[in-house]
Amino acid sequence: MTSAKHHDTTLRFLFEDADIRGEWVLLGESLKSVNACHPYSSSVRQLLGQFAAAVVLISNNLKYSGKVMLQARSEGPISLIMLECTSRSEIRGIARGNCDATADQTLDLIPDAQLAITLERDGGQRYQGIVPLDGQSLARALDHYFLQSEQLNTRFWLFSDGNVAAGLMLQQLPAQRQIEADDRQNQWQNAAVIADTVTADELYHLLPKALLHRLYHQQDLRVFEHQPVVFRCACSRERSLNALSAFSAKEVNDMLAEQGGIDMACEMCGTSYKFTLTDLLGLAQNPVLH
Repeated sequence: MTSAKHHDTTLRFLFEDADIRGEWVLLGESLKSVNACHPYSSSVRQLLGQFAAAVVLISNNLKYSGKVMLQARSEGPISLIMLECTSRSEIRGIARGNCDATADQTLDLIPDAQLAITLERDGGQRYQGIVPLDGQSLARALDHYFLQSEQLNTRFWLFSDGNVAAGLMLQQLPAQRQIEADDRQNQWQNAAVIADTVTADELYHLLPKALLHRLYHQQDLRVFEHQPVVFRCACSRERSLNALSAFSAKEVNDMLAEQGGIDMACEMCGTSYKFTLTDLLGLAQNPVLH
């Protein structure tokens, strides 16, 4: 069984004789921290877990300092779900809507949603792609997205019980080790068919190297070191203060008059930032009247 040190980690592996790479992830405490600020139902926590596992797997392919964000909006019980992961494997996320809602299939919480995948470099350069979820699983939607956007065969396997989340990803790389098209296709199909046998219980409880041996004991794999995954919010006092610039001077003064100060809490992590009149006098826009 997995030990505590393997929770909240991700692991990369390569097939030595095929142009295929893989990623494994298991989230525990980091996922609990994502869920901690809101009374989510078990179904909502499961959906958040699947998104969290997926965004970590995707972020491991970043070749630059930045972050990946998975976001879906819908007219269903959950109006928004968003998870992001930085290139340093720092995650945070949130769900909005009827957070008490339950569903036998987690995607029923976000019916007819559009999934937005955003890649953002530190400094602001951003790329976004959109793919419909339309009743299929999150994993299959991501398979389709990567095939269309990068023209690379990609498969995801995502599981969450609401308390832990785990995932596996395979991606076929550009031809280097094997250039024959038929051989490449056979190698890819074989790797994917074998991965289709993986179960949630195995991903939750088997040590990653034991799992990979169970799946690919006939293959020569290069397995890299574990990388830790942590919950970390990007909020700050400065960002919260800047957010108040969106309010008019009258609105800010009304809040000050009613409360004697302004208390802003981050939805992602629950951190509270308190501001007084002295703090607000320095706002660049809509200066506070006094």
